[in-house]
Amino acid sequence: MTFTSWPFAIFVGVVFAIYYLPFLRRAQVYVLIAASIFFYGYGQPELLPLLVVAVVGTWLFLVLSFKHRGWAAAGIIFNLGLLAFFKYKFLFVALPIATGHALGDFLLNLPLPIGISFFVFHNISLLVDLPKLGRPATVWEIFLYVIFFPQLVSGPITQARNFFPQIEPKELSKVPFAEATRWLVLGYFFKLYCANNLNEMTSYMAHPLFETVKMGDKWLLLFLYSFQIYADFFGYSSIALGLALLFGYRLPENFNRPYISRSIAEFWRRWHISLSSWLRNYLYIPLGGSLHGPARTYFNLIAVMGLGGLWHGAALSYLVWGLMHGVLLAIERPFVDRLDGLKSPAIQVFRAAVVFLAVSMLWIFFKLPDFSHAASYFAGLFSASDIEHPPKIYRSLALAYSLPVILQHFILPRQPQRAWVRAIEPFVYGALAALAYAEAGPESAFIYFQF
Repeated sequence: MTFTSWPFAIFVGVVFAIYYLPFLRRAQVYVLIAASIFFYGYGQPELLPLLVVAVVGTWLFLVLSFKHRGWAAAGIIFNLGLLAFFKYKFLFVALPIATGHALGDFLLNLPLPIGISFFVFHNISLLVDLPKLGRPATVWEIFLYVIFFPQLVSGPITQARNFFPQIEPKELSKVPFAEATRWLVLGYFFKLYCANNLNEMTSYMAHPLFETVKMGDKWLLLFLYSFQIYADFFGYSSIALGLALLFGYRLPENFNRPYISRSIAEFWRRWHISLSSWLRNYLYIPLGGSLHGPARTYFNLIAVMGLGGLWHGAALSYLVWGLMHGVLLAIERPFVDRLDGLKSPAIQVFRAAVVFLAVSMLWIFFKLPDFSHAASYFAGLFSASDIEHPPKIYRSLALAYSLPVILQHFILPRQPQRAWVRAIEPFVYGALAALAYAEAGPESAFIYFQF
């Protein structure tokens, strides 16, 4: 049951109607927990016990951590162990595998749980945050925080310190329907109209299809994938924000026009903001951050980004993608302040173009998890080839599906709206909803569902 399916729309409508029944006001937490368990189990019912074990186990470690801080560390190891077993066992064994033991065979051959990277990060956040705040939590509050269905599968990663104060009875009269609708329309438009249609084109980046594509079209597809992955994940995050607002919860915004960034550091302050914040607060700072000299700072940057790459998947391409971002962060760090001091618009535009080019080229390793395929595509960007019958990439359509991303980044910055803008806003959002419905591309899974 995906966010873009009609069964999901019916599911949300039913849950919303039940959630705000007056006599269930004090049971709203349980309504959301039941709905989230149903949502998760709808696709992977055999993995519901894992979700329960992860949440209950984390709660037990949290309770014990209020008596001794060492239990919090044990809880973090417990969660990282779950992540390592289910996500990184593929690095060491080829599946399917037979152990000769029924339980062992069952565990080893379980599929990768949807959203495990996200709910493990949520568990670690509450193990770190709540003891510091001196705030105990019930197992039901933890269940809601970890498995809240708008953010369960692909985030945004909400830190416990920001979510738990919001757990209180909600009133229908306080739902910001206009804001929720804006987020939902934006999300579905960017996913259905932009990302799904671009996905048809960027399917030629897959191996071996890219070997039939001319060099110029390889470059075009590279930039189209940059627009696609943004539209896809921005779309998911926007839908999650809108859904959460309907139930009285405010999740963190996950994107802030990342492709106008003038440095890699700025890019990571604008792209997948919740992951960047998590890596900074729970990994980079505990490693020492920038407090122990340049060499240690550069090591921390590269190590954190490398681990962030591996968090996305157990493949060499993801590791290289993360490490290269770390290397670029280290290279630019001594010069960023001086470059920021240069006020020439031409220099700033040039910097943004260089960053966009670097980010787009690194997306190759993200799009093609098999490192040999990624390396082959990368090489093809710089080697002309005579191809007799190359696939035709329709550039006019490519522009039409990419244009909303471009406009959002460069033409429509966030600023106080004038009266005429507010007057036409309902018509604009109505047009976006119509395009999302009438010109939706072929259905495709959200890219971040695989993580």
